[in-house]
Amino acid sequence: MQRLRIKHLTEYFFSDQVTLNQHMLLLRPREGHDVRIESSKLNIFPAFNIKWQRDVFDNSLALVTFKENADKLIIASEVIIQHYAPEPYDFLLQSYAVNYPFSYAANEQVDLAPFQQPSFPEYQQLINNWLHPLKLNETETFALLVKLNQTISRQFRYQAREEAGVQSPAQTLTLGSGSCRDYATLFIEACRCMGLASRFVSGYLHAPATEAGNATTHAWVEIYLPGTGWKGFDPTSGEVTGNRHIAVAVSRNPEAVPPVSGSFIGIYPAILRVNVQVNLLA
Repeated sequence: MQRLRIKHLTEYFFSDQVTLNQHMLLLRPREGHDVRIESSKLNIFPAFNIKWQRDVFDNSLALVTFKENADKLIIASEVIIQHYAPEPYDFLLQSYAVNYPFSYAANEQVDLAPFQQPSFPEYQQLINNWLHPLKLNETETFALLVKLNQTISRQFRYQAREEAGVQSPAQTLTLGSGSCRDYATLFIEACRCMGLASRFVSGYLHAPATEAGNATTHAWVEIYLPGTGWKGFDPTSGEVTGNRHIAVAVSRNPEAVPPVSGSFIGIYPAILRVNVQVNLLA
C-alpha cells in the first residue's frame, strides 16, 4: 500500500474582470478496492457555491457556480489516498477470452455495447488498414493488447498539446505524433474496431524516480477483459497500468472528462493566462 498526497493547482488569469459561468471539476480519484480517500480539500477563488454528484460513469463530479466577477480563477485540490494497486500481471482471464477473437458473455453484451461503438466511425477503415500489417489476429488476447499498446508507444512521437479535446485517429496517424489523450484515443478506436470494449481514463501519473513530487495529469485506456474486469493500458509509455496510475474519471467519449471545464464572459479581447501544477508525494 502507498499513501499518497496529490496536489493539483489550476490558475486562470484574465486581463480584466470576467463573469465566470458554471465550472465542472473532475479532480477526486475514483474510490474502490484499490484506492481509498483519507481526506480531501478544495480551495477555490472567487466566492462560490459547490454541488457534488455522481455522473453516469460514477465519476465524482463537482459543479461550481460563482457569486462574483473576478480577474482570476484559482482551484486548488489536495487529496490524500491509500493506493492498493495490484501487480499488473496478477490476473486470470475467463477461458473463453484467453484467445482472440472471442465474444463477450450474453449477460454482459448489452452493458458493454456502448463501449464497443467507435467515437470516430468515419475512420474505421483507416484504422483497420493501419492494424493489418501488425498481424494482431489469432493470438492470445492479453498479448495482442500488450503488442498494440507498445506499438503505439514506439511508433508515434509524443507531443504535448495545450489545445482542448483530442486529435482524431486520422490526425494522429497522419502526423505520427500526439499527446497522451491522442494516444489513448487511437488505442480505444483500434480496440473497438476489433470488437473489444474500451473506455478512456483521465487521472494522474506518478513519476517518483525522476523528481520528488513530480506528477502529471495523464490519460490512458481500460479494456474490459472477462475474468479481471477493466484492465488498464498506457499507450504513451507502453505500460500495463499499476501503482504509478491513479484514475480520476472514466468515459466512453475521450473528450468528456477534462479535470476542469467551464466558460466565462468578458470584454473582447479577453486575454487568458493558464498555470497548472501537479505534485504527488508519498
